[in-house]
Amino acid sequence: MKGAFNGGMSGTMNGIAPSRVTRWVIGIVIGLAFALPLVSTLLYTLRDNKTGGLSLTNWLALFDPANARLYAPIWSGLGNSLVLAVVTVLIVLLLLAPTMILVSLRFPKLRPAFEFGVLLPISIPAIVLVVGLTPIYLQIGRTLGTGAWTLAFAYGITVLPFAYRSIQASIDAVDMKTLAEAARSLGASWPTVVLRVLAPNLRQGLLAASLISVAVVLGEFTIASLLNRQVLQTALVVVNRIDAYAASIFTLLALLFAFLLLLVIGRAGRARTGRTSS
Repeated sequence: MKGAFNGGMSGTMNGIAPSRVTRWVIGIVIGLAFALPLVSTLLYTLRDNKTGGLSLTNWLALFDPANARLYAPIWSGLGNSLVLAVVTVLIVLLLLAPTMILVSLRFPKLRPAFEFGVLLPISIPAIVLVVGLTPIYLQIGRTLGTGAWTLAFAYGITVLPFAYRSIQASIDAVDMKTLAEAARSLGASWPTVVLRVLAPNLRQGLLAASLISVAVVLGEFTIASLLNRQVLQTALVVVNRIDAYAASIFTLLALLFAFLLLLVIGRAGRARTGRTSS
């Protein structure tokens, strides 16, 4: 009976799953939808206005000392974005992750309410979020100054849904309670339990949450623009008014960096799966 049931289920699943040809067609269509704008942008950056052909003139202009002043906003915005990415990742690792571990171990009944609150920002438009945060940032400006790094508080809220899902997937895959009780029975303190017992088992989720947070911070524009802070995306808008080629080049480089982050996440996930299977 069990074999027949499994065979029937397997046949049903195989019937539902698309064929290999269908998967290839879907993959090619989606790939073209993503690739065409990127290829068009790349060809645009290679356009040579003097000869009318393609050349690396616009790319080489980035390294011309005479254009250093022109591209200064981009380097300044990139530096601010990197600082914001570091502070946002620290917020995720030092505030969100320990809170999730605490809820999982001590207050499991609070998980639905906690999850609802953490996932709520994904349904709130960025402009609405800024309207609510503006009075708070007026006080932050008086207390901590108006440095670009203060945007990390708003970005920390923005990345909560993405970071939560990444970390929660690792928490669900690990018997947290048994690990914590075993470590405590051997005399380990709670900081030791979290840092040396639980964190290594949640490494994949923590890494994914960190890299996704970096990608979100580097691509965010609305909050920084409305709060009048200079980051990479707002700097690209400024430079685009002067040199559209440079803005397009830096946009491609930012997308390439985000793509590499996704590859790192995928590779880490496959490595983790391989070790688990072994």
